[in-house]
Amino acid sequence: MEENFKSLEKFNFWNGNVPELGFIRTDYTNKILNYTNNKLVKVLVGQRRVGKSYILRQIASRLIDNGINPKNIFYVNKEFTEFDFLTDYTDLENLLSLYRKKLSPQDKIWLFIDEIQNINGWERFVNSHSQDFVDSCEIFISGSNSKMLSGELATLLSGRYVQFQILPFSFKEYIGITGKESTKQTYIDYMECGGLPELFILPNDETKRNYVASIKDTILLRDIIQRHNIKDPNLLETLFVYLVNNASNMTSINNIVNYMKSVGRNTTYDTVSNYIGYIEDTFLIHKAERYDIRGKEIISGNCKYYINDLSFKNYLYQGYGYGIGYKLENLVYLALIQAEYNVFVGMTRNKEVDFVAKRGDRLIYLQSAYLLSDEQTFNREFDPLFTIPDNYEKFVVSLDDITLPSQNGIKHIQAWKLGEIL
Repeated sequence: MEENFKSLEKFNFWNGNVPELGFIRTDYTNKILNYTNNKLVKVLVGQRRVGKSYILRQIASRLIDNGINPKNIFYVNKEFTEFDFLTDYTDLENLLSLYRKKLSPQDKIWLFIDEIQNINGWERFVNSHSQDFVDSCEIFISGSNSKMLSGELATLLSGRYVQFQILPFSFKEYIGITGKESTKQTYIDYMECGGLPELFILPNDETKRNYVASIKDTILLRDIIQRHNIKDPNLLETLFVYLVNNASNMTSINNIVNYMKSVGRNTTYDTVSNYIGYIEDTFLIHKAERYDIRGKEIISGNCKYYINDLSFKNYLYQGYGYGIGYKLENLVYLALIQAEYNVFVGMTRNKEVDFVAKRGDRLIYLQSAYLLSDEQTFNREFDPLFTIPDNYEKFVVSLDDITLPSQNGIKHIQAWKLGEIL
């Protein structure tokens, strides 16, 4: 038991110890701290290696800066081998009891449990301590699966948790960590790199390629193949490669099944649908449904998929044809969900609008284009927006060197300035 306590002591803020905090992501920490000092369970979800652990430690550090005794912080990261002894919720309960006995913390304890889905029965621990009015706790947890709060726990904690999706570095954060100016070239550099935090401390493209490959392999193996007892791992990876190289393109499950059969991979609709659903659950990809702008309803069938980070394309599958316009569209999608919009692919009069984005009472329409270099391209991008009869905001986003004048209320914005209007 003493060894277990030493592991806990090593990674906590006690006795002047300050665990590594990384690049401070104030947009996330400010947002999450706004929900503190209550019984709400704070849940951070997102793909592996997007920085959830760092953000949890940054929040703990901010609490200490604001006057919380470091000994009232209890931090566990189930990804660390030192915590391999935590196999189920009773082990976690015993560790918490040992912590209380050793440190005798006064007042509220702030519990931070990282990658909690790797502890069997963790739901029982969270449900119990989130409602404990004798030994007061405030709980922050993280996980790498979008379904971690489905089923029983969602019912138990109904209305008693708040969820935050953590994404790779935004363009604003890329500027912050690199110290570059916000320019077209910097945006292109960001597009050709990616936003996974560890990429910025690796020395060259080869180590970055190996790092991105290891993330992909870990997610597919640990979070999908092992979790769901996948019978055809090769098909799973083939589907991931297909989704990466067809990101930003309209597709459907039927189309993907037909493609797989055309390359000699016999499969079924249900298998492909399930496997893609599992990939979505790990946040490797995102799905954008079609939206009927006039009928104001979601259209089933075709949809688009977007990569959670362009590093998977840039470092793993460079040989496939994939234009800069598609990468730009992927980045615009990520910028929208980073700004907490619900995002759809718009349809109106048989024309496609790249994005219909909703957040609260705000609704915006966006078209994404590499360059508005000629009249034909200009008309192709602006015409779908002209056909929309309502008065919601409309934008065309591109990498043009100059900002073009508005057309019938439709504004042009350079991609590296997109954050200013979101």
